[in-house]
Amino acid sequence: MTDLAKRGLFVTIEGGDGAGKSTQAALLEEWMVAEGRTVLRTREPGGTDFGLEVREIVLHSRGHITDRAEALLYAADRAQHIATKVRPAIERGEVVIQDRYIDSSVAYQGAGRVLDGSEIRRLSEWATEGLAPDLTILVDLDEDLARDRLNIAQKRFDRLEAEKDDFHRRVRESFLSIARKEPERFLVVDGALPPLEISALIRARLAPLLSSPGR
Repeated sequence: MTDLAKRGLFVTIEGGDGAGKSTQAALLEEWMVAEGRTVLRTREPGGTDFGLEVREIVLHSRGHITDRAEALLYAADRAQHIATKVRPAIERGEVVIQDRYIDSSVAYQGAGRVLDGSEIRRLSEWATEGLAPDLTILVDLDEDLARDRLNIAQKRFDRLEAEKDDFHRRVRESFLSIARKEPERFLVVDGALPPLEISALIRARLAPLLSSPGR
């Protein structure tokens, strides 16, 4: 467990495309700010200038990207993002709310691309010098329902969103498997619930962390 008396709070939000992560990140930021916390809300890929370039490559490139090259690009983005933006914010005592982190690479590039998930995790842990979240919120949603949401919300899919149903099924199963193995780190919420109900569950789980000594 992270020593919250000496540093800020690192919260990651995970889940498949269309699950509602961005909505929950925004609601959580709003609540934290209202509580008087200094908040950094960010995402991967794309949380830095370098990350925006990586995001454009991995999500919108028209050329073929091999699975291992894709995994390495995500790790490179993560190394830059954590070193230059996230870790400094945590050290200043801020609350970092981050849309996607290492678990996404394990799920998408590991299970989705059928690479070795343990190797993917080791790569990102090396890239981030072992920085682990204090809490990971998994917004879980049936992949078919998630696809329906995406169809309504946007006109075109990025490279990962456009993958076939079995890809997204493997991704979801991987997220749930990771959460089962680390219940102390995870809060799993049903993405089909009303957004405000999900937000209330997240606040209830976070309250003990925020009231820890030094917070």
